[in-house]
Amino acid sequence: MARLTPALVRGLDVLELFMDARHGLTAPEVVQRTELPRTTVHELLVTLTERGYLRRDERTNTYHLGLSVFRLGNAFAERLDLRAVGLRVAESVGAKCDETVHVGILDGADVAYVCKVDSTQSVRMVSRMGGHVPASCTAVGKALLAHLPDSERKRLLRGGLAKLTPRSISEPHVLANQLDEIRASGIAFESGESNPDVTCVAAPVRDHTGTVVAALSISVPDMRWSQRAPAEWAGLAAEGAASLSSELGYR
Repeated sequence: MARLTPALVRGLDVLELFMDARHGLTAPEVVQRTELPRTTVHELLVTLTERGYLRRDERTNTYHLGLSVFRLGNAFAERLDLRAVGLRVAESVGAKCDETVHVGILDGADVAYVCKVDSTQSVRMVSRMGGHVPASCTAVGKALLAHLPDSERKRLLRGGLAKLTPRSISEPHVLANQLDEIRASGIAFESGESNPDVTCVAAPVRDHTGTVVAALSISVPDMRWSQRAPAEWAGLAAEGAASLSSELGYR
């Protein structure tokens, strides 16, 4: 096992304190939280400030995250491939439940699947990666629509609701009420609304800014849906979405 550099570890420990410190921290507070000697903390704070990873507010004598952290985060975000990261997480979720897992994004009023992991079972959902489906008919789409500003949601759905199956929601007020519930619970369901005899559950995926940028879903043929409680299916989707959000920098 490679040996860690103690000085660098201490510096990163100090820097990570500020991720949750919205109002900054004073030097004594850093000493208290890290239990490091005052001289060590002073040297680390001076070094991090000099390199732009922290900035010091002279009025309050507090330290805050600096521009170098912002630049580093932007560089990471620009190089992040949602498809690659999403596929890795989807494969992990698929391994736990052996059902079809999708990661989708909004494309207008539709959902575009950016990655998909198939079930190994003989009876499974048929879909294609890159395919477009009306968002209002899918769990992925509902999870995404639910977290849009109301004005944007209304604009996207102004042309009416698509009907893929007899179960697809066609009444705008019914969908609006459901989306409000999804926004509150963080979980979206649909049963036979996009594919007959298939039930889906989805959860939103957030990026480093907290913005919902995608959703992860599990699609299960109705003949196997009862093998787990709805809450268990929801838990698997939520766990996968949280894992993907973490990969995208969300805390």
